[in-house]
Amino acid sequence: MKRHIGFERLHNFRDMGGYRAGDGRAVVWGRLYRADSLGKLRGGDWDRFVELGVRTVIDLRYPWEIEANGLVPQAERFRYANCSIEHRPYDQAAIDPDIDPWRYLADRFAEVAVDGVAEIREAIELIANGDGPTVFHCTAGKDRTGLIAALVLTALDVSEEQILADFALTELATARFVADWLAMNPGRELIWPGYGRAPAEVMRLVLDDLTTTYGSPHRYLTDEVKLTTAVIDQLQAQLLA
Repeated sequence: MKRHIGFERLHNFRDMGGYRAGDGRAVVWGRLYRADSLGKLRGGDWDRFVELGVRTVIDLRYPWEIEANGLVPQAERFRYANCSIEHRPYDQAAIDPDIDPWRYLADRFAEVAVDGVAEIREAIELIANGDGPTVFHCTAGKDRTGLIAALVLTALDVSEEQILADFALTELATARFVADWLAMNPGRELIWPGYGRAPAEVMRLVLDDLTTTYGSPHRYLTDEVKLTTAVIDQLQAQLLA
């Protein structure tokens, strides 16, 4: 099966199938996708997307991002939800290049873990209760999408090694993210060399932080996000085989 699904305008659309859970089952292919902004879907890209049979779209962006850049076309044909998990916006292009980039990003993830509890719970419950293929996305499909992916895989009892590897696959899209930024910001300098990056070290720090603060990433889901055993069981029933 194919992990990356090619689109002309989307750079980071991936099938989350194949990751193996602790009980030996694996995430079913064609059931759960992660992506960059579906507002970019046009023409042949839209046709390709429709062929996937997606039933649920979870948009993790701020409402103002949606207003500026558009939501998935024909949103009414899907079960669509806007779950804006990040509450403190920041400009990655303007990050001080002298600070530790991966610690900085992990600290932003920690803020989302605190601020976005309700929206994180809603997003995971929507995935658990899906009646067909589901896609969740933000703008680049990197940080907010990466956090939801890591938490879903945690709830499925997928190993940390696989969670880190899934996160780091976004690195394959970095060059296109940078090219798009430069094209959209003529005359502006991209001062942060880590723009568009998603090394495994960032997610390693995130998972370590969740362990330090909550006992483990799984306990964060149960004790802080308040995912019930029933929801976790339903998520596993939906996605594992």
